Formats: sequence, structure tokens, C-alpha cells
Amino acid sequence: MQKKFIYSLGSLVLLLILFVALSMLSSNLLRGMRIDLTENGLYTLSDGTRNILKEVQEPVNLYLFFSSGTSRGLPQIRTYAQRVDEMLEEFENQAAGKLIIHRVDPEPFSEEEDQAAAFGLQAVPVGAGNETLYLGIAGTNSLDDVQVMPFLQPSKEKFLEYDLAKMISPLGSPERTTIGFLSSLRMDGGFDQATQTMREAWVVYEQLGQLFNIETIDPAADSLPDEIDLLVMVHPKNLSETLLRQLDQFVLRGGRLIVFLDPFAESDRGDPNDPMAMMQAGSSSNLEPLLDSWGVGFDTNRVIGDLQYGVGTSQLRHIGILSVPADGLNSEDVISADLQAVNFSSTGWLAPLEGASTHFETLVQSSENAAPLDASRIRFLTNPTDLMKGFNPTGDRYALVARLTGPAKSAFDPPDGDAESSGYLAQSGESGITVILFADTDLLTDRLWVQKQPFLGQSLVSAFADNGTLVINAVDNMLGNRNLISIRTRVSSSRPFDRVSELQVEAERNYLATEERLQQELDETERKLTELETAKGENELLVLSDEQQAEIDRFIDRKLEIRKQLRQVQHDLQRDIDRLGTRLKLINIILVPVLVMIAALFYAWLRRRRQNRQQSGEDLA
Repeated sequence: MQKKFIYSLGSLVLLLILFVALSMLSSNLLRGMRIDLTENGLYTLSDGTRNILKEVQEPVNLYLFFSSGTSRGLPQIRTYAQRVDEMLEEFENQAAGKLIIHRVDPEPFSEEEDQAAAFGLQAVPVGAGNETLYLGIAGTNSLDDVQVMPFLQPSKEKFLEYDLAKMISPLGSPERTTIGFLSSLRMDGGFDQATQTMREAWVVYEQLGQLFNIETIDPAADSLPDEIDLLVMVHPKNLSETLLRQLDQFVLRGGRLIVFLDPFAESDRGDPNDPMAMMQAGSSSNLEPLLDSWGVGFDTNRVIGDLQYGVGTSQLRHIGILSVPADGLNSEDVISADLQAVNFSSTGWLAPLEGASTHFETLVQSSENAAPLDASRIRFLTNPTDLMKGFNPTGDRYALVARLTGPAKSAFDPPDGDAESSGYLAQSGESGITVILFADTDLLTDRLWVQKQPFLGQSLVSAFADNGTLVINAVDNMLGNRNLISIRTRVSSSRPFDRVSELQVEAERNYLATEERLQQELDETERKLTELETAKGENELLVLSDEQQAEIDRFIDRKLEIRKQLRQVQHDLQRDIDRLGTRLKLINIILVPVLVMIAALFYAWLRRRRQNRQQSGEDLA
């Protein structure tokens, strides 16, 4: 008995030693190796990242600054720092020696801390003392170019690969492309004369500035810059004919163009020096006669309302503000593929004209529960639910973003009738034109896709929609950069409940007609009741008969009954959704565990039955 105990104890000790040895061996031999079981492969380098790292031309040095000592009491920060270090190690392994990682611990009052400050990294105060925490990355190349990520927020972990690739791309290939940028909206920030304060630049404009050289073009200019790789126009209005002629020839010669039009640009507040202009906020923009020559129609007087994609709840839905999910995005185009949601506000729509020579490809579209609305209803709107009065979906899907390719003709006659001396083109070359049109400018505004909040002494920008990704994808695609697109489209993790949305729209459509009928009946009842009461007040000697009094009582009872039915209609709008939620809870909480238990019991029964058969065979033998 004692020997058996000693053997058992010795076996346990040997197993413990073997476990420790294997753990130490695996930590060294298998360092950095892991299996990525996430659905979107968030922890595996994408093909786009590998391509960027293979195309690095200049040696790139990345400096990871992390305050190891200061972070001892911050487990979340330390865990994320380890995640960043592992990601950098994978980048280094894929870069074939062109990427060198330096790990720096900027202790207080050290040269390393001075180096972090010189790079412009964010020092975040922690604790009650004067200690500061660094967790940032600075990148340099042999040409003294510098890219900085001042502070790495753990909440943006899913964007880590894209942010690192975006930093390395310009450092490894220093030559940056230039885009011309013409906008009648103040997107670049500056001093706001109306409020006498500094105005922040729009986030999408800042992101474009980080990736490309932006050459600003005055909307009042008469010419375009000679050397631009791409022209981006936001809310072009009141352009001179000279500039339109140059734009026409620019596109026909193969120039790439992205245009943001709008029938009602809410962000256009008018001239701050003109009080009357400010009252006319919400202007429209167009590119006539160029759109006609390209074979595209655009209505500047109407916007799209959408019962299915409109934001809000059944009780308070704004059908003029759209959140277009993946179902409304073209999954076959690299610009819109893999995005989850893009928000629009008072957007117009684009349509191919009959007989157009160009190819019209829809990138973003409304649902089938959409219809045009007069833009004036948006201008004077006080209650969003008013837009639903008399709203009848047409069953058509309207293009909100579209790509134009193929042959096109000039919208203008040659200047002075001399086409040869001026280099005038009457039509595009063999490659045709390439234009991307957006029917909304408000999608660029911060309010529709990002949220800003203070975080450890700095402003944290978090995206709740893919507006910025869609825009930068369009720019990258027009410039031929597919690598960053393939990384950027992996980062979205939002998964909308499509079945609930469909159920809600179906319920609203079923009950909306009932609600309108009851509301009309209620209005008519209140009108008749008011007439009877007014008649009584005009002649104090008037004595109502029993029949008249009964009529008044009947109207009052009917009014109460109608109001009760209206409340019931609102209640029924949520009934099917609540039932679906209950069924899902039952499936997740009860049914799935029961199925797993039944499967386990069945497997145990089979195993025991097999063992019994084997034992019976041995007994017979």
C-alpha cells in the first residue's frame, strides 16, 4: 500500500515537472504562434497587409514606447501592449528585413522619455502622483519622414492592423499621391466668424490628409491644377463655365473624379456675413450640363425617404435619415464590399438616363420601402414623424452612390470653333471616363458616423458607421490602392439584427394605414364635437335636446375609443418583435443546452453499450 502511494506521488511529481518543462519549451519555440478562431480573422494578417510589407522600398524603423513600470497597476493596458507587441512582431516577420522594431521603455527623466516627447507621443497621467504613461508608436524612414500614433487606445484594438499598415505604407513608399479638393463647405476647420470660435476639421478630411497630399481648389477658380492624380468635389455649386469646361475635358482625358452632390445640404449654413443667406441654409448642388453628357439624372428638388432604412423606432422614425445596412451595399465592388452600415441624411438619388452610353453601377441603394419626398418638407420639418403622413413606398430601390464608366461625349462645343488648336476633345478615349457620384454631402459630416469623447486627456474618435471607410475606399480605388481597402474593410464588427428590422418594417406597413384611418376619424370626431360646442356658446338660451346631448356624448365616447385603438396600434408594432426576442432567448438559454445534453447522453449510451458488448464477448471467450 505504501509503495503504491509512493509510486502515485512520484508520478504526480514527474507530471508536474514535465508540464513545466513543456510550458517553458513551448513559450520559446512557439512564441507568437496562435490559432485565430474569430469569424473575421481579426488576429491574422490580411493579404493587403502582406502586400504592403512586401512592397516596402525604404527601410522603416518603428519605435514602440511603453511605460512598463508605470503600467503595473493597469492590467488592461499591459494586456493591450502585449497584443501590440505581438502584432508588430508579425509585421516584422513579413517585411523581409525592411521593418525594424525598437522597443523603448521611457522611464521618467530619461533620454527615452525625451525621445518620446520629441516624437509628439501622448503622455497620459496615471495615479495620484505625477507619473505618466506612454503607449504609442513612432515611425521613421531614411528620408526623415515621421508617422506617429500618439496613444494606442485598447478600445480601438480591432483597427490596430489597419492603423499600423496605414503608418508603414507612406514610410515604405514615401512618394505620396496628390488629390485636388474642391468644396463649397468648410471641411478644413479654421475660425468660424458666426460663433467667433475655432472650428474643428471634419474627421474624414483629416483622414484624407493623413493618406494623401491635398491641394485645395477654390470653387470660384477658373482653372484646375495641372498635376493631380484625382479630383474630389464636395457640394459644387455656382461654378463658372470656364471651370466646368476644364472639368469636362479633365474627365474625358481620363482624369479620375469623385463628386458629392446634394439636393439639401444640411451642413451648408450660408454666408455668415449675410443674415438672409443663413435663413436659406440647406442649398442644393448639381453639375449640369456635365451629368447629362455622362448619362445621369439627378433631381435637386427631392430627397429620398425610406421606411425600412430610416433611423429610429416605430414610434419616432425619421425616414429622411437613412442607415443603409449591408443589404443596400454592393458586395461585388471593392469600395462597398464588407461594409456594415453607411448613414445618409436628406439624400438625393441618381438614375441612368435612357440611351446613355456610359455604364451605371450602383454602389449604395435604398430599400424597396422608399420614395421621393419634396426637399422643402425637410427644410421646415419640426417633427420627423410628419414625413410619414401620406408616404407611399414605390417598391423601387434608388441609387445613392454610383460609379460611371465607359464612353462619353463632351457637354460643350469647342471654344471659338477651333478644336485642334485648343486640344479640345469631343469625346472620351478608348478607356472612357471614370466617375463616382454620391447623392449626399451630409454623410461626410461627423455627426452621421463618428462620436468624439475625451479619453485620458485627449479626444477619442470612435466610428459607429462606415461613412469614412466608404469615402477613403473610393479614393484608394480610384488611385489603384487595393491593399489598404482589403485591410480597412475587415475591421467592422457590427452585426445588425436583419430579421428584427424586416419584422419591424412589415409591422409598420401593416399598421400604418390603420393608424392613419383612425387618426382621420379622430380629427373628424373632434371637428364635429367642436362645432356642437361652438353652437351652444353662440346662443346662451339654446337648450340642447336629448338627441343633441346624446350625439355629443357619442362623439366623446368615440373619441376615447379611437385614442384607445391608436394606443393599441402602437403596442402591436412591438408585439411580434418581442415574441421573436422571447423565442431567441428560449433557444439560446434552454433549447441549445438541452440539445447538447441529449447528444452527450446519447454518446455516453453508445459508448456504454459498446463496452458491454466487448465485455460480453470476453466472457464468452
